[in-house]
Amino acid sequence: MEHFNKALTALSATLLLVLLAPLLIMAADPDPLQDFCVADLSGTPSVNGHPCLPPSAAGDEFLFSTRIATGGDPLANPNGSNVTELDVSEWPGVNTLGVSMNRVDFAPGGTNPPHIHPRATEVGLVTRGELLVGIIGSLDSGNRYYSKVVRAGETFVIPRGLMHFQFNVGKEAATMVVSFNSQNPGIIFVPLTLFGSSPPIPTPVLVKALRVDAEVVDLLKSKFTGGY
Repeated sequence: MEHFNKALTALSATLLLVLLAPLLIMAADPDPLQDFCVADLSGTPSVNGHPCLPPSAAGDEFLFSTRIATGGDPLANPNGSNVTELDVSEWPGVNTLGVSMNRVDFAPGGTNPPHIHPRATEVGLVTRGELLVGIIGSLDSGNRYYSKVVRAGETFVIPRGLMHFQFNVGKEAATMVVSFNSQNPGIIFVPLTLFGSSPPIPTPVLVKALRVDAEVVDLLKSKFTGGY
């Protein structure tokens, strides 16, 4: 009887795995089922992106873009940097392909503030100038801070979900181009999230978390009213 019970348990476990296998497979992001799917931005996005335009309406320009050939004015905001986005909303041809790019231009002393991309790993190439690239590990690494001054022609990688920043340490303007393994990597600016959320995070929460006085929290909140 004992051998029978063990065999029955093993058989039950095997059947459970067989039943769960299709669910595990479906839990992965779906792969594209066509050569391309140019986004119909007027449609409602689904988990895998926007609906596809009919191939006859897509033309042949969707594979090419000149958007990041030139950058914006880095002095247009207090950070001294300007991001030119090239995600699916600006480049419909990347729909369902799981890629996107940004160009970031920096004034001397400009920064791309500490932020997180929750849905993508980032690979960057500095095309001019020199940038201090800082990456902060999770609690698993003891919140270790990794950094290096990256110069023109050099590259860096930011693991998905880790906080990071770039800071122009040179005397001249700097530029970098980055790519993501997501058509919509998302971005969470840490200072803006903490002090400029809508509705705002209650001040007592931030007082306790940051271990500062309420006056300090209120001052910081006043700096981020209206976003970046």
